[in-house]
Amino acid sequence: MKIKIIFLSLLITLNSFSAEQVWKSAAKKELDRSFLALQNQPIKPYYIAYGLTQIKSYSISAAFGNLRTNDNETERILDIDLRVGDYKFDNTHIIRGNPFDFSSGAGFAKLPLDDDEMSVRNVIWQTTDRQYKSAIERLEKAQTNQKVKVQEEDNSADMSKEEPNKYNGTFPKLNLKAEKFEQMIVRLSAKFNKYPWIYNCNVSLSAEELEKHFINTENSDMSWGECFARLFVIANTKAEDGMTLPLYLSYFSFTADGLPSEESISRDIDNMISTLDSLRSAPMMTTYTGPAILSGEAAGVFFHEIFGHRVEGHREKDPNSSQTFKQSVGKKILPEFISVTFDPTKRTLGDKELSGNYLFDDEGVAGQTVKAVENGIFKSFLMSRSPIEGFDKSNGHGRKQAGFKSVSRQSNLIVESMVTFTNEELRKGLIDECKKQNKEYGLFFKTVQGGFTFTSRTIPNAFNVLPLVVYKVFTDGRSDELVRGVDLIGTPLSTFANITMASKDYGVFNGVCGAESGGVPVSASSPSLLVSTIEVQKKKKSQAKPPLLASPITVGE
Repeated sequence: MKIKIIFLSLLITLNSFSAEQVWKSAAKKELDRSFLALQNQPIKPYYIAYGLTQIKSYSISAAFGNLRTNDNETERILDIDLRVGDYKFDNTHIIRGNPFDFSSGAGFAKLPLDDDEMSVRNVIWQTTDRQYKSAIERLEKAQTNQKVKVQEEDNSADMSKEEPNKYNGTFPKLNLKAEKFEQMIVRLSAKFNKYPWIYNCNVSLSAEELEKHFINTENSDMSWGECFARLFVIANTKAEDGMTLPLYLSYFSFTADGLPSEESISRDIDNMISTLDSLRSAPMMTTYTGPAILSGEAAGVFFHEIFGHRVEGHREKDPNSSQTFKQSVGKKILPEFISVTFDPTKRTLGDKELSGNYLFDDEGVAGQTVKAVENGIFKSFLMSRSPIEGFDKSNGHGRKQAGFKSVSRQSNLIVESMVTFTNEELRKGLIDECKKQNKEYGLFFKTVQGGFTFTSRTIPNAFNVLPLVVYKVFTDGRSDELVRGVDLIGTPLSTFANITMASKDYGVFNGVCGAESGGVPVSASSPSLLVSTIEVQKKKKSQAKPPLLASPITVGE
């Protein structure tokens, strides 16, 4: 239930329940009862896991100096992973030839917020019964499918055997001063009122306090908490040719107090407005192939899209996936000065907090550091409890949003270079490469908003990174020129081969990655990179003209 709240001068602590309160106790009783009773059935479950997540969320947003939303919500979600068959072959086995099969043996339900044990147990009982029947039906389909299809390329088991974990952690608090943030966000959003050519703006805060519990029939029993606070600033304008020009600011911290000060954000908004004004008259970029520098933030997103999704282990088992690196273990895929690590145990990098940090993944396995590439040589995939050929254990990357099924997902991606250069040397390298290729200019990608990638065999195996701020860097010494309207595109293997230099600095991109297991917090960190050849295409644009009349907010009528 969503509750509208008017805040006065109170401190929001979002108190959580202890690990031994009613709802977890109820889940333990139902887990034991269900697993024991179902052993009497002809087809027995060999594994059941219950994930319990209490989410207390708070959101506030304002536009042009006016409060738009102020919401506080609490929900409790039950996730069930119920498996019949055995570790080698169970109901989660891939059914080949059916790309629209989204059933998996996992399910979820909303739990009551009241601490009434029998009410909670009743929901768990009903959901478990439904998932058990669904698991039996899917196991039969998977067995039939195996008999009528050709030999599978990957004969690894459907579930890995892992040691049980025991953990009773703390539940951190956001300590969110609601009135302070409400007033600050309204004031920040009012900064856009002076500019009639800014057509939309939004300043928002979203914060979550999670209490997580995980129990399974392998005797794992864990409880821990997580907190996230994100502040976003979004504004857009239009060029005369109809192109919509958005810019974003994003701030992340594990606590509300860790977000930047109002003064710091205000300065960033001033710079954002100045860039938006310049973008309105910036020339449209044409298609281009040639050298480019990716800022650390842009390079982080670049690696997240072209590399990170292709090393999520479950994709190597899917016959519909391109399996880009399936035969690459032990082989060179990047320049020898580049290494790539995924590290959910790392909470900060320098002075930046990393949103891909966690203690345990959503399958009850501790998060582990994974050296995916070492000195250019490919070493390892990100693994959930779904084994693949050559990797029969999880490394703590089975992740999901509450209500989804866990698959292998990224955490904190960190690109490192053994050989580094100053930004001035990187820029000189760009100009030298342009001259070598007889190019008038190269490109500098300063800011990106994200991107997407395709990993299926049935469509071109490509990526698309979405830049916001791009400059031409001329070889004849002219000042850099801001341009608009480009997307950075390409295919992964050819693009990897073109990385030639890395800077001493680094950038961090914190975000939420959306995929088949929902949205999960991730970060991507990298030094700035010089790429000898990249390709850009024209961005799709609106055909609508800018508004005919000025906003009444800016004209004061």
